[in-house]
Amino acid sequence: MLGMDIVGIHESIYNCVSKCDVDIRRDLYENILLSGGSTMLPGLGDRLHKEITTLLNPRDPGRVRVISPDDRKYAVWTGSSVLAGLSTFPQMCISMQEYDEMGPEIVHKKCF
Repeated sequence: MLGMDIVGIHESIYNCVSKCDVDIRRDLYENILLSGGSTMLPGLGDRLHKEITTLLNPRDPGRVRVISPDDRKYAVWTGSSVLAGLSTFPQMCISMQEYDEMGPEIVHKKCF
């Protein structure tokens, strides 16, 4: 994104996990899953591991694990097709009107 001041993927992951409850952060850092065609860049998993580890507090006993499945190129599509095939999928769909009325809370109400 030329000309835009945007943080890298590693910083986005770090910032996101930092906003989560402290009790689950270790689990999140140990289960970073790459999926989608744009994650097929050679060495992306290793680089993410290194850069996220560098951002963490050295006294933090947790470890970083980046999972890079061989079939990740199509993983997003596969997961979406499984979700769409569930009998409960129509009840989980959210209209723009519902979202406008309730905001993000509608996701928790309909999907969990």
